[in-house]
Amino acid sequence: MKDEYDFSKGTRGEFYRPKATLNLPVYLDADVLDYLAAKAKMKGVAVNDMVNDLLRKDIALIEGVK
Repeated sequence: MKDEYDFSKGTRGEFYRPKATLNLPVYLDADVLDYLAAKAKMKGVAVNDMVNDLLRKDIALIEGVK
């Protein structure tokens, strides 16, 4: 790193996007991904759609027990 940086020609907020969303990656174990990919292919849906549906069902179950 330099000892000093010159920001005199910088523009404040040039890259700020207030409505930007951050989608965090989710890493599945290989065996889980293989299983879900096979099931999604049989159903003709995308893996991410299938995972989201499964997670929504789990959330509904958890909320139903409360």
